[in-house]
Amino acid sequence: RVDRISQLIQEYNIEKIIHINGRDNCLPDYLSRYPREQDDDLFDIDYGIGSKSATVDSPSTNPNLLNAMLLRPRKNKTVSVKATTNVDAFVSTDPDTTLVKDTNVSNTKPIPHKFSSNYFDTNKLQQEQARDPNVQNIIRRLQQKPNNLPFIFKDHLLRKTIPISPHSQIKREVIYLPSSMIKSLLYACHNDPMTGGHFSLDRTYHKIKNLYWWPKMKLSIFQHIKSCLACQQYNVSRQKRHGQLNPIPPPEGPFLLIGIDYCGPLKTTPRENQYVLVITDYFTRHITAIALPNCTAETTAQALFNEYFCTYGIPSTILSDQGPHFQNQLMQNIHKLIGYNHIYSTPYHPQTNGIVERFNSTFISQISKLQDTEDNNWDEYLQAVVFAYNSGVHKTTKYSPYELLYGRQPRLPIHPRPSHFTFYKPNDYFTQLQKSLRIYHRAAKYNIIHQQAMNKARYDKNRPDPHYHIGTKVLTRIYGIRGKLDPKFSPIPKTIISVNHPIYIVQDPQTNMKSQVHVADLRPIYID
Repeated sequence: RVDRISQLIQEYNIEKIIHINGRDNCLPDYLSRYPREQDDDLFDIDYGIGSKSATVDSPSTNPNLLNAMLLRPRKNKTVSVKATTNVDAFVSTDPDTTLVKDTNVSNTKPIPHKFSSNYFDTNKLQQEQARDPNVQNIIRRLQQKPNNLPFIFKDHLLRKTIPISPHSQIKREVIYLPSSMIKSLLYACHNDPMTGGHFSLDRTYHKIKNLYWWPKMKLSIFQHIKSCLACQQYNVSRQKRHGQLNPIPPPEGPFLLIGIDYCGPLKTTPRENQYVLVITDYFTRHITAIALPNCTAETTAQALFNEYFCTYGIPSTILSDQGPHFQNQLMQNIHKLIGYNHIYSTPYHPQTNGIVERFNSTFISQISKLQDTEDNNWDEYLQAVVFAYNSGVHKTTKYSPYELLYGRQPRLPIHPRPSHFTFYKPNDYFTQLQKSLRIYHRAAKYNIIHQQAMNKARYDKNRPDPHYHIGTKVLTRIYGIRGKLDPKFSPIPKTIISVNHPIYIVQDPQTNMKSQVHVADLRPIYID
């Protein structure tokens, strides 16, 4: 991708490249939305691209103003329209706003259509009850046996008599709402900013129950709120994230399955190192950490080959995230040439490669305690911290990574100096080493499986694990920089096209783009 961009810009004579913050860089999007006003203060910002153009048609020569969009940097939020132009309406991109006719709208705000009109008057209710067959059926039954039904016909309206409390003899009278008006009332009591506010089932139900009644009222309210798209996009779930824990089974031996990940960028050291490539063996939990100046694909490939493959051999499988330093043409060619499998974790789901991620958090805190803050020489302590980790007992395996790898405990400076040496025959040492490693590996594998079972039981407790099917409409969680008022889930429902629980492939209906999503980042959409 970088090479294609480099070839593209060679066609132009570029003097300098200026970085513009994304929130202020409205110009490219603005230029795609023709026409514009001739004196547009968008060009008042010095982007370093020259003067304003004087050849763009004014709004008076092009009446198609509804296709134009007013874009401003966030610091220029004031909209002003000159009275000399024949713009007689304030144009807004919000479909829920009206056009306010005024020749001077510098202080005029659009009037939203989100407030419900009050048309639940007596005449309207009488007309709709007269058309409702269920209401008319109850009225006829009341005329025959008025004392056998919990209804009364009063002031030309059918009303329901409901006890004010479970054990009270006092009853209140509420209007029987015709089925044709249920949708409008639910919209007013839930979607309306003033009378609803998109609150919960209980708040909406208690707001309605003292005024109106209809059969299966609470179920209707529940279904309406459940199918509210805005609530599904913005509401915060108070339960645990969906999806149970699926531990990776331990491999049969060391260096068969490894996980790799980058930690950084950190402060640049005098040796110009800024990143740490962390490599973890999934069986022994042995850590290899390599300080690097950058995290490009070429640097990653060289570090893996020189510092790891040439020391510990070629692994059977490598697990990494989908970062560009791991998922690129160079790494694909290497794994085909050398002969190992490279699998990638689900986007925005670091738990897939959790062992590496867990060490990263440990490594950062330990290296911060040891580095010289003035010299910023954290890379000088990197290998010492890694050795201290590898020589310590791991909580899961109950052995140190060093012991599982070499069949013995490492000798440390705290050990007493030996007074004599005992020489064994090479065959004797090899036989003893084989026995020790066989015992260590068998016990370590049992401990890993036992610890994974305990972790799974604790993680899965009271955690929902929904299963979706192909064709289900879902919303996907939005990651990245997001404001407090921005939606938490995608505004456009997506369709599940492939299922491999807990991983799903979803497709955007507008762009046809496919993405891999974990079940924890899906929210099913309900359509009423």
